[in-house]
Amino acid sequence: MINKAHHIPCMIIRGGTSKGLYFLERDLPTDTAQRDELLLNIMGSPDEKQINGLGGAASVTSKVAIVGVSSRADADVDYTFCQVSVDKPLVSTKGNCGNISSGVGPFAIEKGLVKVTEPVTQVRVFNTNTNKLIVEEVACENGSVKYDGDFAIAGVPGTASPIKLKFVRPAGTLKTRPTEGTDLLPTGNAVDTLDVPGFGPVEVSIVDAANPLVFVKASDLGLTGKELPSELDNDPEKLELLEKVRGMAAVKLGLCDDYTRSAWETPGIPKMTFVAPAADYTTVTGHKISADKIDLLSRMMSMQKTHPTYAMTGAMCTAAAAIVPGSVVQQVLRPDVDTQFIRIAHPGGILEAGVDYTVGEDGSVDVEDTFGFRTANLLAEGTAFC
Repeated sequence: MINKAHHIPCMIIRGGTSKGLYFLERDLPTDTAQRDELLLNIMGSPDEKQINGLGGAASVTSKVAIVGVSSRADADVDYTFCQVSVDKPLVSTKGNCGNISSGVGPFAIEKGLVKVTEPVTQVRVFNTNTNKLIVEEVACENGSVKYDGDFAIAGVPGTASPIKLKFVRPAGTLKTRPTEGTDLLPTGNAVDTLDVPGFGPVEVSIVDAANPLVFVKASDLGLTGKELPSELDNDPEKLELLEKVRGMAAVKLGLCDDYTRSAWETPGIPKMTFVAPAADYTTVTGHKISADKIDLLSRMMSMQKTHPTYAMTGAMCTAAAAIVPGSVVQQVLRPDVDTQFIRIAHPGGILEAGVDYTVGEDGSVDVEDTFGFRTANLLAEGTAFC
């Protein structure tokens, strides 16, 4: 006989290159502290193996989506993203996950929160982490989500049905920002210089679109942009340097007061990203990609480790940064790039992202939307016990 204290319905869905648990908002405690304690128990955190829970022992597989019907006129559902730390008793709701976002549309359809239309159901998702709207286009067939298809994304074996995600007016996700900044450039500058303790001055671009990212040239940190996760994750000195840069950017954004506390107080944002000009490189699977197939090399960090592929919100922000005159991203970007199909080379392969924007008389850019394609797969439906 099952006598666990909590019985909570959930789905396990692979969204993009991440995997997580998807819950209906009504099935979880309204009190944040109680909810977070529950999620830690369900995931089996803190434990590097998460052996006593449903987490996958990596940041990209220790994620949660909480979804409910929206009261907003411009949205169908509200969605809160929770990053459950693997090795710390910490649940962070600062920032969104674009890969997990791609599973929200299918989940909403599966749970009857939106009406199915064929061949495509549009799901308007309001992300509470960033206060931004994401419009998802989900293929449907015979009254349900069509998961099978011939679309492939780097970092996921096989093919599936494509899901288009459009991040509407993505700039300005930060709840607070320096008053001299703008939505897209929260510090007011295309390039800032951070005086990194024990290293020296480093030029960065802090851009806020879909999620805030801090971009730095790989060469400025003694890197190439071709690094694979195993290389970086086994180099504690480089990991420490990358976290110092990220922590200094977090302080500049007012997200924490002490860069040494950034991993605890704001572990998910800003997301650390280093970029380099297009060059031949080899993926984690040994696939060789030539420089003419990509527009820049880029690597992201996730919860103080190397992201095995690339965050979808990271791709959206990279696309936005690409149109900022003088930004670190624009400096390394292929000069003839098509901003509708910016090809970002990451450890798993290539991710394409696009941006729609206008340019003001003063040369400032206004991002109307950023967009890209992901896939999702419903893996299990059942009850989580804890």
